[in-house]
Amino acid sequence: MTTGITTGTASGVYAPRPGAAPLPRMIAAQAALETKMLLRNGEQLLLTVVIPTLLLALFSSVDIVDTGAGKAVDFLAPGILALAVMSTAFTGQAIATGFERRYGVLKRLASSPLPRWGLMTAKTVSVLVTEVLQVILLTVIAFALGWSPHGNPFAVLLLLVLGTAAFSGLGLLMAGTLKAEATLAAANLVFLLLLVGGGVIVPLDKFPPGAQDVLGLLPISALSDGLRDVLQHGAGMPWGDLGILAVWAVVGLAAAGRFFRWE
Repeated sequence: MTTGITTGTASGVYAPRPGAAPLPRMIAAQAALETKMLLRNGEQLLLTVVIPTLLLALFSSVDIVDTGAGKAVDFLAPGILALAVMSTAFTGQAIATGFERRYGVLKRLASSPLPRWGLMTAKTVSVLVTEVLQVILLTVIAFALGWSPHGNPFAVLLLLVLGTAAFSGLGLLMAGTLKAEATLAAANLVFLLLLVGGGVIVPLDKFPPGAQDVLGLLPISALSDGLRDVLQHGAGMPWGDLGILAVWAVVGLAAAGRFFRWE
């Protein structure tokens, strides 16, 4: 009986050659798996696709919230884009990673040839792929509702990248320090609170002055306001909002790297 594997040759060479695949290939394979798992999860799809889409369509078509002068969709579209980033990079990633940690998936993956930083890189790539799909979908819907965006595309890209980094750090910090059930409850609660108080649908100037100062420092407020300044008002680089997001990104990622527990 013959096989396709040659063993014990005189030269000591084995075919196929044993060993781990190249690191980029391992990261790409893990990122593809993470993306498929995310898109097949009904709860994740509800957070990342259904809720943002319904909010954009509903509040753009029905005069429920006073969004100021101009078309409602021009105010809402940037905020909904920010909400989509938060739902994927923070809420969805925190919940999924928290339960992977609880069931021992992360522990097993950490013992594989894929290094821990490679696993986190794959998760980040999966988040970015999902966000690209979200942005495309929401942009198409917004255009269908009459959206007229302006501004610098590079500023928009920079805001989205920093927003993703900030929310990813916070999501991983939560998933790596709390129990899975606590992460599920806390992540959904934070999502709802920031949806209401983060300037996504309700303008921050509708809140009391003292609350505006505090809410304006939140990452969701910085991201939604920055996107709105660029896309609605055609402003230049929103350095203040970028600075807030950069601080949250550095603090969140550093804390996640320091306190994340794999078991």
